[in-house]
Amino acid sequence: MTSTPWWQMPWAVLDTETTGLNAEAGDRVVELGVVLFENGEVVQSWGTLVNPKMPLPADTTRITGIRPEEVATAPPFEGVADHFLSLLKDRLCVAYNASFDRGFLLHELARAGRAFPPELRWIDPLVLAKQLHKGRGKMNLGAVAKRLEIPLEEAHRATADSECTGRVLAALAKEGNLPADLDEFLDLQEQWAAEQEAARAGWRNRRRQDVAVDTSGPRNALGPGYPFSDELDPIRYMFLRGSGRV
Repeated sequence: MTSTPWWQMPWAVLDTETTGLNAEAGDRVVELGVVLFENGEVVQSWGTLVNPKMPLPADTTRITGIRPEEVATAPPFEGVADHFLSLLKDRLCVAYNASFDRGFLLHELARAGRAFPPELRWIDPLVLAKQLHKGRGKMNLGAVAKRLEIPLEEAHRATADSECTGRVLAALAKEGNLPADLDEFLDLQEQWAAEQEAARAGWRNRRRQDVAVDTSGPRNALGPGYPFSDELDPIRYMFLRGSGRV
C-alpha cells in the first residue's frame, strides 16, 4: 500500500505580522493567520489581530496597514493561543520563511504557558523556491507568487499571505519533481536549507574580505541575482525598506 504523498496531506499554513524583527528583544505578534488546506485546496481560513501590549511602531503600520487603535481592542495572544493550536492538530505546518514565524510564535506561546505540539513538522516554501527558481529573480512571497500566476490581493496581511503561501507550495510541489514520501522530502528540504545557508555564509565572508568595493552603482554584495541588496534576511529587508533605510 502506497502512503499518501505529502502534498495531499492536511496542511495548516500560517503567517504572522509583527512589531519588528527580533522576538528575543521583545518584538511581538500583531496579527496571526492560519489557512487550512486539504489536498492542496483551501477548506478553512482564520485570522485575528493581536494586542501586542506595546506601542505599535509606525513601520508596522506603514507595511501592513494595521493601525494602533485596531490592535488596542484586539485580544492578547494568550486569548487566542488555544484556538490557534487546535488548528494545527494532525496537520503539516507551513510558513514562508518559517524560522521567522516559528521564532515569534515560540516566544508568544511560552508567554501564554503553551507550546507547539512536539510532533509538529514544518515545510518552508521559501527553501523550495530558492532551489527550484534559482536564477529566476526575487524570492519574496509576492515575486514567487507572480511567477506562478498566483494572486496575492493583500500582501503583508496574515491570512492573505497564508493562503498565498499554501497555493505557492502546491504549485511548487507540482513543478518540482519532489519526493512524495514526507520523510524523504523533509530530509531534502533540510539539505537544501543547509546549502542555502552555507552559500549565504560564503557571501558574508566575501563581503568582509572585499576591500575593493565598487561604489559606482547600487551596492549588492550578494550578486545581481540576490533581490534584497546587502540585507541577508528578506523579512528584515522589508522592514528596513519600509522605514527608508535601504
